[in-house]
Amino acid sequence: MIEIEHLTRKFGAITAVSEVSLKIEKGDIFGLLGPDGAGKTTLLRMVCGLINPTSGHVTLFGGEKDAGCFGYMPQRFSLCGDLTVMENIDIFGSLYQLGKKTIRERADEILELTKLAQFKTRFADALSGGMKQKLALTCALVIRPEMLILDEPTFGVDPEFRKEFWKILYTLNRDGMTIFVSTPYMDEADLCHKVALLDRGRIVAVGAPGQLKKQIKHKIIEIKADVKDLDFLGELPEVSDASFYGDRYHVAVPAVEPAKIAIARRLSEKGITISIMEEITPSMEDVFVSLTEKEVV
Repeated sequence: MIEIEHLTRKFGAITAVSEVSLKIEKGDIFGLLGPDGAGKTTLLRMVCGLINPTSGHVTLFGGEKDAGCFGYMPQRFSLCGDLTVMENIDIFGSLYQLGKKTIRERADEILELTKLAQFKTRFADALSGGMKQKLALTCALVIRPEMLILDEPTFGVDPEFRKEFWKILYTLNRDGMTIFVSTPYMDEADLCHKVALLDRGRIVAVGAPGQLKKQIKHKIIEIKADVKDLDFLGELPEVSDASFYGDRYHVAVPAVEPAKIAIARRLSEKGITISIMEEITPSMEDVFVSLTEKEVV
């Protein structure tokens, strides 16, 4: 569906995307993961033809003319806030020369899927952040695309909406739609069939989430204590790396038991109480930290 070969984009002296090569197969849910500033938006805009690459090229649908179409949902809500939900859909559909009857029939079906059917007459500016994202998705779907390209569709919305949005994506994928989605949320990697980790414009790893987790050489110990600052654990010879995740620390170690003993001793010396210290399966954050040797915020 998408073949990306040696794609590079420079803005003056800054290289936003460097020598990226990827292949998204038909039926994939393919995730492009990386922190803010990694180059995700620039890469997707080149894939969609919105900006030209400095070098390299993109092939869609095997390069065949009229082979199919894709829907694109940009990072920021870009529809008309002073128009209603249905008016926005009408305008978007008309840009693709769809008849009014066709737009209405498709809109009714998609609005039921996105749970916006009861908000047809509400102005877009009056929608919540999550509902605006659903409206943007509805507009992208009204053309009946074979492939959907989404740029951080769940960024800045509440966790409940993120879950609901991914349920919609899974429904679309079960119906045969290929999905290429970027996200800064590493936990969303586990929802994808395959992922590419992007760091400072370069791909650092590609594969199924489970496969990438198996590539980590170290074991991971999760720690929760009565203080948050445990950076000093990285100084222990039994510890390879220590990173903060929410209210817990993930400590990468070559051997679990010796590390547990050393960590418990050091925390006891500092009068710090441990509530959790256990080996866990590596997360995608751990994979990213391992591959880039930096903390993911």
